[in-house]
Amino acid sequence: MSQQPAERRRFTRIAFDARTELGQGQSIWPVKLIDLSLKGLLIERPEPWLGDAQQDFSVEIHLTDEVEIKMDVQLTHQERGQLGFVCRHISLESIERLRRLIEFNLGDPQELERELGALIEV
Repeated sequence: MSQQPAERRRFTRIAFDARTELGQGQSIWPVKLIDLSLKGLLIERPEPWLGDAQQDFSVEIHLTDEVEIKMDVQLTHQERGQLGFVCRHISLESIERLRRLIEFNLGDPQELERELGALIEV
């Protein structure tokens, strides 16, 4: 029997609301962030949606006016008005901010260490 996607997932997704922008080439879409993990994020599909699934995107998640998480992502799935992305590149500064955000929301340092170990294995 095959596993459902939630059973295969090795990274905890946290619901988080922050001003988020998705970019590709000269296009920038303000989007609603649904959740994120150490490995990617889920957003509501903007309208009109003209993104090219064959090309990478950039994402900026604004935690404050001065602090943001930036990553390069690839579209992995589109369904029910949502777009799922996997992280392809993230700076050390952004991964540290994301790590702290995940750690705060998990409330379990051992779970965070397990997820960081799984991230290194990927």
